[in-house]
Amino acid sequence: MGSARGGVLRLPGLHGYAAEFSPYWPGRVACAAAQYYGIAGCGTLAVLEQNESGIVLLRSFDWNDGLFDVTWSENNEHVLITCSGDGSLQIWDTAKTKGPLQVYKEHAQEAYSVDWSQTRGEQLVVSGSWDQTAKLWDPAVGKSLCTFKGHEGVVYSTIWSPHIPGCFASASGDQTLRVWDVKAPGVKLVIPAHQAEILSCDWCKYDENLLVTGAVDCSLKGWDLRNIRQPVFVLLGHTYAIRRVKFSPFHATLLASCSYDFTVRFWDFSKPNPLLETVEHHTEFTCGLDLSLHNRGQVVDCAWDELVKIYTPSCLAVPV
Repeated sequence: MGSARGGVLRLPGLHGYAAEFSPYWPGRVACAAAQYYGIAGCGTLAVLEQNESGIVLLRSFDWNDGLFDVTWSENNEHVLITCSGDGSLQIWDTAKTKGPLQVYKEHAQEAYSVDWSQTRGEQLVVSGSWDQTAKLWDPAVGKSLCTFKGHEGVVYSTIWSPHIPGCFASASGDQTLRVWDVKAPGVKLVIPAHQAEILSCDWCKYDENLLVTGAVDCSLKGWDLRNIRQPVFVLLGHTYAIRRVKFSPFHATLLASCSYDFTVRFWDFSKPNPLLETVEHHTEFTCGLDLSLHNRGQVVDCAWDELVKIYTPSCLAVPV
């Protein structure tokens, strides 16, 4: 097991956009980052490892535009995919010193989201872009398999269902959450989830019908796909836009969110007072967030203050 102690690593001159734990290696994290807050300059994929003394940089790969999201391969522990401001996806191999292995450039504007399917029997990647589309990819094929159109604003987030093969959700600046099936043309479900841009969504790991959205209106909302007329929960507390939300891999009603209010908040939507804890350890927009599959309760986050932090919040240090 990786060390559960945690640590901090500074990435000088780089502003963190996404951080993801490896599904294979306990304590290994990938961070997608950009220079100049992603407005100009280059991007870096940093692969970090946690050890007894803290966090060390294992590998870093540079790209000629800001990197906005990262996802680990589900069939090769060394492979990652990032997406960038030039509309392209990059495939990297951490066993190699240089890269990328492949570049897929089809999106007409910034590629802001990328996710590798977790359901067995398929190796599919979905990307979301400011060109208002999502695209489906097989990493072994040099071009996209399908383009999903329907959103009327920027697509900020594209996330595979962990339960239903070929099903993903997308969150957009058009104020909707949409659910898609790669085997069927057109959108499966459109949920007018907020009266504001939706920057993030995630699927519950224990209920295939439950999704959460996080939006510029500072709220998190839970959605049961069998009845979308109203949310099943609303969580209030953030004071600026919610940038990313993640359900716990270990607890059905627990989730975490990070925000432009510099905080990371932990919630249990089954409790009368759902806000469990507010972590205030960044001094800039907090954009990246993930919960470890290996070390229960361990969290990674990254922000525009150049810091990546691995830690266990006190609310997750005890069994929930």
